[in-house]
Amino acid sequence: MLQVANGGQLVIEGESIERLLAVKPADVEPADHLSFARNVFIPLTTACRYTCTYCTYFDPPGEATLLSPEEVREVVARGAEAGCTEALFTFGDDPDDRYTEVYDQLESLGHDSIHTYLREACEIALSEGLLPHANPGDQSREQMAAVADLNASMGVMLETTADVQAHSGPRTKSPAQRLATLQTAGELGVPFTTGILVGIGETWRDRAISLLAIAALHREYDHIQEVIVQPVAENDRWQAGSPTTETLRRTVAMARRALPPSVSLQVPPNLAPAEAVVDCGIDDLGGVSPVTDDHINPDYAWPALDELEAIADTAGVPLRERLPVYERYLPADLRTESLDAEPASRPGGEDWLSTRITEALTAETPAGRRYRTVLSGEPIHTPRP
Repeated sequence: MLQVANGGQLVIEGESIERLLAVKPADVEPADHLSFARNVFIPLTTACRYTCTYCTYFDPPGEATLLSPEEVREVVARGAEAGCTEALFTFGDDPDDRYTEVYDQLESLGHDSIHTYLREACEIALSEGLLPHANPGDQSREQMAAVADLNASMGVMLETTADVQAHSGPRTKSPAQRLATLQTAGELGVPFTTGILVGIGETWRDRAISLLAIAALHREYDHIQEVIVQPVAENDRWQAGSPTTETLRRTVAMARRALPPSVSLQVPPNLAPAEAVVDCGIDDLGGVSPVTDDHINPDYAWPALDELEAIADTAGVPLRERLPVYERYLPADLRTESLDAEPASRPGGEDWLSTRITEALTAETPAGRRYRTVLSGEPIHTPRP
């Protein structure tokens, strides 16, 4: 039984764990396509209350800064010009009182929290022609509700349900709090991306439990649009190695078996040998930017489009571009006839997307037309004969 920080519990049956642990790559079917999104990566601040030993994203107090609205606008404008559709906003989990400079900067901009500033940043992205996808770590219901209507989708990595040494220290990251954030997204009807980290000290059983926990929350709310299986990568703060290709292949296969077919499965191609796992059930290569770095993993450059095409060729499947929100969460009049999954459902038949996001998707503007071109689902690359 897993505890959720809001008082809830998830029951993960032992038989389900054992069945998942028995899954091998040969037990799953490869996907019939691969997809990716064009995005810009915007780290609003590198301040974070946690100090995970594998993470190079956070800066110490006194060094973490806040991007200005002008800087945000410049990045998203370049992204729109380059044909991107997604503005990926990140910042560390709620900075604590160590980061007084960041709060001083927020106050100077007229904000009393990073979430109200995130809302302004999302407004800027929409005005410049990009759909926001915010990944701001652990969030309370109030924090997520404050920004959800300006996001096409949101996300946070579960990472693991295990208590691992890599998360320890005076500010230990809590699996229960992460699970609560995933549950909150379901309660609020937010299309959500999550995932697990592989190689940070978790066991095979821990991986199985983490995947089954995600699947259990999705069964309750139908809100998990994508799961990322991400190997930890060596960097200046993590020298304990990365998982082997065989470990990654088996983990991806377990993820594919644990999740329903309607949930997309990704490995990040700048951190993982994607061509070596395309037969294990992945169907997505994530958000890739022609404009910005991967600010969480700056040592690992995004692949160019021709590299993604080469991965699709290896798999023998077409490569398609997608939006940051998956099609099954769109209003009926925006879904295509080629949708091969049941539309996601919310209690009472409520829409998943806010009026603001729907208006952006349907607008007769260059951005709206670009979104709808992506939605057409036409492959941008087909495998060589």
